[in-house]
Amino acid sequence: MQSWNDMEKGVEVRPTFGNQINICYSGLLDKSGADQVYLHCGYRDPNNWQETITTNMDRTARGWEQNVPMKNHTMAFCFKDSANNWDNNSGHNWIARA
Repeated sequence: MQSWNDMEKGVEVRPTFGNQINICYSGLLDKSGADQVYLHCGYRDPNNWQETITTNMDRTARGWEQNVPMKNHTMAFCFKDSANNWDNNSGHNWIARA
């Protein structure tokens, strides 16, 4: 997997070790002062999310970060804050492909 970013929306994805990827978020929720950001992700077939999880992201100097495993070749993800506000890329979510 290659690194990619959507700087306009504050999302960056990088491979780490093994089958892990690092997702970094500094988008709308962060800019709105979220006290916690959660990564909501799942593996995708063409029509459905599978094995979804929602996990805390860690606050870093770069934004909010979390490492997650890439089990399949495609992962969909979006973000929410502790007030249940969502950033889902205007309903399109983000996609990471191995």
